[in-house]
Amino acid sequence: MSATALPDVVVTELFNAPIGKVWDAVSTSEGIAAWFMPNTFQPELGREFTLTSQYEVSVCKVTELDPPNKLMFTWGKHWVITLELKAVSEEQTEFTLIHGGWDAAITEANGMNHTAIRERMGGGWKSNVVPALRRLVESEGK
Repeated sequence: MSATALPDVVVTELFNAPIGKVWDAVSTSEGIAAWFMPNTFQPELGREFTLTSQYEVSVCKVTELDPPNKLMFTWGKHWVITLELKAVSEEQTEFTLIHGGWDAAITEANGMNHTAIRERMGGGWKSNVVPALRRLVESEGK
């Protein structure tokens, strides 16, 4: 770890949904689009895909795939996203999102450094993105 490395953003939540439903939401293109952003994801180890944010299209790559417990992928040049699922009961799943790869010495093409981006995105994971996933998996249906 470099001297300028920043801590990972970690968000852990307990969802009132079975692990299979949460896994479907985090490991399919349709699911990811419903709570995160448009994408070309396919659940294949080593597969490249894109995430389309309001700022840019980012190239990503699936680096770990362990259904229904773990999905890990690179996001752009520096970041790594890890999604971990653990069945607490038949109807509850512990979900952990880890956003790593932060380095205070790195400034992205948009002119923002990782310290500022980490603060903004860390807040967004907690206030918008993970709650959107919760609404999706705790809703009736599928």
